[in-house]
Order: sequence, then structure tokens, then C-alpha cells
Amino acid sequence: MAKPHVVVLGANFAGLGAAQKIREYARDSVEITVIDRKPYLLFVPNIPNEVFENRNPMLTLHMPVAEALHEDGIHFIQGEVRALDPDRQVVEYLPSERVGSAVEVLHYDYVVVALGARLAYDQIEGFAEYGHTVSDTYYGEKLRRYLATEYKGGPVAVGSARFHQGTMSQEYVPTAEAACEGPPVEVMLAFGHWLKTHGLGGPDKITVFTPAEVIAEDAGLDIVKQLLSLAGQMGYHYLNNVHDIKRITRDGIEFANGQSIEAELKIVFPDWQAHDFLKGLPISDDQGFILTDMTARNPRYPNVLACGDAAAVTVPKLGILAHMGGEKVGQQIALDMGRMSPEDANRPMHFIVNCIGDMGGNQAFAIRSDTWYGGKESSLKMGHIPFLMKMQYKEMFFRTKGKVPDWGIPASDFLIHQLG
Repeated sequence: MAKPHVVVLGANFAGLGAAQKIREYARDSVEITVIDRKPYLLFVPNIPNEVFENRNPMLTLHMPVAEALHEDGIHFIQGEVRALDPDRQVVEYLPSERVGSAVEVLHYDYVVVALGARLAYDQIEGFAEYGHTVSDTYYGEKLRRYLATEYKGGPVAVGSARFHQGTMSQEYVPTAEAACEGPPVEVMLAFGHWLKTHGLGGPDKITVFTPAEVIAEDAGLDIVKQLLSLAGQMGYHYLNNVHDIKRITRDGIEFANGQSIEAELKIVFPDWQAHDFLKGLPISDDQGFILTDMTARNPRYPNVLACGDAAAVTVPKLGILAHMGGEKVGQQIALDMGRMSPEDANRPMHFIVNCIGDMGGNQAFAIRSDTWYGGKESSLKMGHIPFLMKMQYKEMFFRTKGKVPDWGIPASDFLIHQLG
């Protein structure tokens, strides 16, 4: 009798992690196939550091996934997912290695949607001509080259477009105005150091902005107050309640609330949107993100699971939440295969914001907080130890091909929050 076939859509942090955890917990009881349009994992968190250290991030932040999956007996398909039919239990994909491939159909018994989100830069007027960002290695390298050859030392604006979150998961997570604002805070602080080291001024040239009442609100108000106080003392400028980015021009940014800001360099982060083919499906919310409970399972289709940015409950769109979701996916499938007890598998996820951001000069900030989700934990540390942990986590991730030991994150937290 054929084993149940689990198809994982996506192979970045959430997808790779989910596939590895399914194999770890369900062992040989299932067949696993992973589909991704690219043959590598993009290590997004370290792009700003590579850029501001004048290194091409494309050379250091791509980790091949086919070999990593092969070691666990997981089949990898390089293809672009085009459609998902939860009633017929099929996925349509286009092999993406060479142009001209025909669309193929793959049947599943379980599907894990871990495709991340569509970063809607194309919906920001003027971004292609005048905008910059650090959300992938293409844009990171574009910014690095711009800083080396074109930037004249003028004013800088850093911030986010408005995030359009679905309304059908409010029982699980609060509503956010921005998808993830750790990166704007990180870029602001790191670029202030970059300006100093290049003799071009300092933090007083930089304005960080947010569509929300408070930037990085998911970190908790106590931590945000500390960050804003420190940033103000250092000379950074802050603009809130801009509502959205209206357009980027040669001279600056215009906002939806009628305000504008002058800037030579505009580093922005877009709306995180669901992929078009997921919109309108019976497994999706009103924005196209996949509906799940806090065990990563869809309430209407129990053989559909989701984790990472594609999941409606993943707010903010943060790496640690992708890690938690992938772990829970593995547990849920192991439960169905009789390889894990309900007591262990059905324990709902309790989200926590765990974020380390580069500040330049081998310094970093580390946030650990669950107050946004109703908890009481709230910690902010700054210094060299958080920076070391950020750099070492990447090295450990690549060395283990994504299988960071279970003690990895707790040990890092201990070093940061007890010794930092």
C-alpha cells in the first residue's frame, strides 16, 4: 500500500523546516515532495549586514536545498506553483529550470502551504526608478552598488508601506499596520553607523517612518519606547501615522496622509500579499492567506496545513514564527500517522517576537517579547553578544543545512538575555 504523499509548497525557512520536521516526527510513514521555483534557500535576515559591509549578498546568502532534502529522502521539484485545488487534492506547477516547460499536476494526501508572500513593490509608484530595499539579494546588491557609485550623502528615508492583513484570524492574532518592522529599525540603525564610518554624517540624516501609530508595535510598547528614546538621543528622526506610501519620487516620498519627506535614498518595505492563485480558495482568508488554527491546520480541510508568511495567523511576517509553524506542521502529520500523541501534537502555538537586528559596528539589538499576544515577557538587549549570535546562527544554519539543534535558539536567547 502506498504511503500518504505530503506535498510541501515552498522551500525557504517555513517550507524547508516543515519538510524536515515531517520527516523527523513522522519518519518513514510518509512520502514527501517539496516544490519551489528556486533551488536555494534565501537567508533574508543577514542581507543588510552584507550590504553595509560591502559584500555581494548573492555570494553568501544562498543555501542549496536539493541536497539538504535528499539527505532525508525528500524529493525536490524546481517549479513555480500555479494552482491548488483542495477538493481534487492536486497542485499544478510549471517546471522552472528552463523556459518552455508544460504545466504538470501532482496529487497529494496532505499539502503544506509555505510559499511565503508576494512582496508588492510593483504597487508602489516610483519604486523601480527611485526606491531601494534589502528583502532579497537582487535588491541588496542593487543597493550596495548604488552606495558605492551613486549615493551623494543626502537625506535618507526608511520605512514600510501599509500591510493589508486579513480579517478572519483576529481570534488568534492582533491586527498589524505593517507586515514586519524589525527590518526598517535594523536598517535605520545600521545605516546610521555606515554614514559615520564613510564620513557622510550620521543618524540625523535618517528618518524612519511607519504607517502605524507606533513602529514595530508587535515588539511591545515598552520595548518600542526604549528604542525610540535611544534613536532620538542618537539623532534619528521619526514619522508615524503616514498610513501608506503614495509614491516615491526622485526627491523623496509622498505619503497617503498628505505628508511628504525629502530623501536622496529611499529604503522601503512593501505590502506583504498572498499569491494570486491562493485568493478566493475555500482554504483562504479575505486577503488570500491560508486560514489555520494555532496547530497550523485548516479548519475546513484538515489535510491542508500552512506555515510561514503564507499563513494568515503568521503576523508579523517573522522568521521565528515560520520556525514555530514548521515544527507544528511536522507534529500534526506525525499525529495522523500515529507517530505522536495528541497531547504533544495538539498543543497550540504561542507566538513570541524574537528578533535580532544589526546596528553596525559589530553591535546588534535583540528583542524577545510576547506582550502583543497577551503574554508578559518583554526584553531588549543591545551589544556585541546579540551581533555574534546573529552571525553564528547563519553559520550554524548553513552548516546543518537547516537542522539547527533544538538547543540552538534557547542557547542563543540565554547568552543574549542573561549575559548580554
